[in-house]
Amino acid sequence: MSGHSKWHNIQAKKGKADAARGKIFTKLGRELLIAVKEGGPEPSGNSKLKAVIAKCKAANMPNDTINNAIKKASTSNENYEELTYEGYGVNGVAVIVNASTDNKNRTAADVRHVFDKAGGKMGTTGCVSYMFEKKGVIVIEKETCPINEDDLMMIAIEAGAEDFASEEEVFQITTNPNDFTAVTEELGKNNIEFLEAGVQMVPSTYVSLNENDSEKMQRLIDNLEDLDDVIEVFHNWEE
Repeated sequence: MSGHSKWHNIQAKKGKADAARGKIFTKLGRELLIAVKEGGPEPSGNSKLKAVIAKCKAANMPNDTINNAIKKASTSNENYEELTYEGYGVNGVAVIVNASTDNKNRTAADVRHVFDKAGGKMGTTGCVSYMFEKKGVIVIEKETCPINEDDLMMIAIEAGAEDFASEEEVFQITTNPNDFTAVTEELGKNNIEFLEAGVQMVPSTYVSLNENDSEKMQRLIDNLEDLDDVIEVFHNWEE
């Protein structure tokens, strides 16, 4: 089985995540709020909440923080709307931006400004999403995985995974979005921790860039992710 992984440099990824941990937790808290508002505070009856909890754990959010956020969401009067923006980065790289906001005009203006500043262009709904497919993606660091590759693959496939890939430093498991929670729960029962876990937009093709354009593309992604209302950024740049 094969797949594509963006985890070429685990330490660099971890360092970047550690530096932005406070902001990441804030954004995850908003995702928990939205999930609770939509389906209630009990994960057993709320598949979206289950998926967000798995994502929180992959980001090393403490269980107490997760539980407190769920409790707070149950009584919160805050309301956020989930929005998706599509556009083009350097050399036509396809970009999808998922956001949550209480002010659509503000968020749209902020996202458009980042695209324009980077020489990109925000497009219309559907302009690039046809190049992506929604998938559950689970990334596990080989060095810390408590079981061998064959056993891990067997557990994942029996739990409903579609694909299993062994990359240089990680294992990457891909699932149908509807099976994502079942697979993460089964892996969790085997004490397997995730570097990343979430339902993502996975591109069908990738675009390679030269060094100069790669720097510009990285700045565009970083600036989008720095926006308070932006939850995730997906793209088809071959990092």
